[in-house]
Amino acid sequence: MSDEPRQEVATGRVRRRVGGRRLRVSIEGRPRQGVAPLLLINGVGAPLELFEPLREALGDRLTVAFDVPGVGGSPTPLLPPTMRGLARTVADLVVEVSRELAAEVGTERMDVLGLSWGGALAQELAHSHPRLVRRLVLAATMPGVVCVPGHPVVLAVMASPARYYSPGFLRAVAPLLYGREVRTHRERFERHLEVRTMLAPDPVGYTYQVSALARWTSLPWLCQLDQPTLVLAGDEDSVVPLANARLLARAIPGARLHVERGGGHLFLLLRAEEVAPRIESFLGEPTG
Repeated sequence: MSDEPRQEVATGRVRRRVGGRRLRVSIEGRPRQGVAPLLLINGVGAPLELFEPLREALGDRLTVAFDVPGVGGSPTPLLPPTMRGLARTVADLVVEVSRELAAEVGTERMDVLGLSWGGALAQELAHSHPRLVRRLVLAATMPGVVCVPGHPVVLAVMASPARYYSPGFLRAVAPLLYGREVRTHRERFERHLEVRTMLAPDPVGYTYQVSALARWTSLPWLCQLDQPTLVLAGDEDSVVPLANARLLARAIPGARLHVERGGGHLFLLLRAEEVAPRIESFLGEPTG
């Protein structure tokens, strides 16, 4: 492939010291008065660049993305963090960025979208720091270790970051992990694959992320979340079966569920142009 996409990946990223950690953060879009920024939290081992299809589909909406410690340009911590500890770091990021943007957007809260592993962290953020989260979008995610598991072979592949280091291996396992969408959206998946292998996570950082999720569940307190919530899921997701989305939508008061027919685990990114208007519509509703 050409060098042009590689140059795009490297631009507009800044390292910040946030709550005692260094995070690589990207802020894109146009601030608008009265419109909360949208914080994007990615899946396990995934750098912020993988959100580019969604950010492009959202147009000039102001979005904030970051690399979790141990991923992309964020250094790996010495000790394995907990989901609550990671949520505290993200809360510090939200506070810092919101203060910088407050005059332009008129609010110090953010809307939060979490994808897969990032959806778990988004739930913890909304629970532990509710005053920072205006609306919540949970995509292809689950309530933690107490969930409906994917196929054992799929989970075995996901437990290792090997797919980040070998394009050939990722191509071989992609239909198993991500379904038929990787064929129907081949060009976008190839770009996704390139970014994954260019910005592979630190193996220790990846293990820390898996370990944090394995020690965490949101089930005891989902009924306490009071942020308006949209749950998005694909009915062909072999990593996080649809039953998990139904569980989240039932447990979170007033939550809405949208199912992408034929959608696999990466539907949010591979079908970004189709899903983005639904997200925009939900975020644009008045919060009473």
